[in-house]
Amino acid sequence: MGVAITVRDMPEKVRDELAARAARAGMSLQEYLRSILIQSVSRPAVDDIIARARSRVVATGVRGNAESIIAARDADRQ
Repeated sequence: MGVAITVRDMPEKVRDELAARAARAGMSLQEYLRSILIQSVSRPAVDDIIARARSRVVATGVRGNAESIIAARDADRQ
């Protein structure tokens, strides 16, 4: 069983927009918010990604430039 979370002092306009989006998605507001939160934590935070990249540069001494990054990206697309 999950844990209940309460959000207080939500601006009415924000609540109304979230409810409208939930309705368009065919979901209750609770289901919609739950899906947003689950999706949010399923991906690493941007700060965590940057910290990992910086730690790799420190550990390896290798620093990529824009050209090498673009070339690596394009190589995977062929």
